[in-house]
Amino acid sequence: MNIQQSYREAAVQGARPVELVVRLYEQMIEDLRQVMQAVENNDIRRRTERMKHVILIVGHLQSTLDFDLGGKVARDLENFYNALRQSVLSVQAYPSKRGVAQLITDLLAVREAWITVDRAEMPAAASASAIGPPRVPESEFDLHTGRMDWNG
Repeated sequence: MNIQQSYREAAVQGARPVELVVRLYEQMIEDLRQVMQAVENNDIRRRTERMKHVILIVGHLQSTLDFDLGGKVARDLENFYNALRQSVLSVQAYPSKRGVAQLITDLLAVREAWITVDRAEMPAAASASAIGPPRVPESEFDLHTGRMDWNG
């Protein structure tokens, strides 16, 4: 095991649930930056590997949605993840730097919403660390600021 991997594992073990979601968004953004480079270099193998990784992360995020607890937010995220997956597949089939840039823009917008939620949850997490994963209040989380065509 290398030092970088050890650092990542230690950081993940101490992370709050919403912080982990933010990190997954950051990984997807990094993967898509690599996709953009692969598109520029016509590196089909690298583009495909990174796109596959993005789809795996989307699938993981989607599998953790709790529709009973999350209500409208969970349904909106479900719609976002479905649209995101479709857009990733479209860019894989018809590679373009513009398409990749739009995916990155969309992920950055939703990532910012998660960062806002994380900041709001930090004081509560400090006082109730053993209660479980944080609940995202619908009134604090407006996903309709993204640029994708998805509606919940």
